[in-house]
Amino acid sequence: MMIEVETESLEQVEEALTAGADIIMLDNMEPELMKEAVRRIKTKSPHVKTEASGNVSLETVRRIAESGVDVISVGRLTYSFNSLDISLDLNARKEGPLS
Repeated sequence: MMIEVETESLEQVEEALTAGADIIMLDNMEPELMKEAVRRIKTKSPHVKTEASGNVSLETVRRIAESGVDVISVGRLTYSFNSLDISLDLNARKEGPLS
């Protein structure tokens, strides 16, 4: 089983490393802080994957990628769209299947 830990500070990153996390999510960190977190993670546990999350946009994604993270999550894909609720009800007719 893979364990992913969400962190928001370097102290939490250290705790996740000590706990043996397989993936460490760097949530809402500034790119420079994220870069330092990635450096610490890869120095101590090169096999641990890093994921950036929070405040990801077209304007910020390059700077986030330059921090060295393995994965960038974009939550905006799932919560910032307009939706249309459509339903379809089917009722069987008693006369026969093709009536």
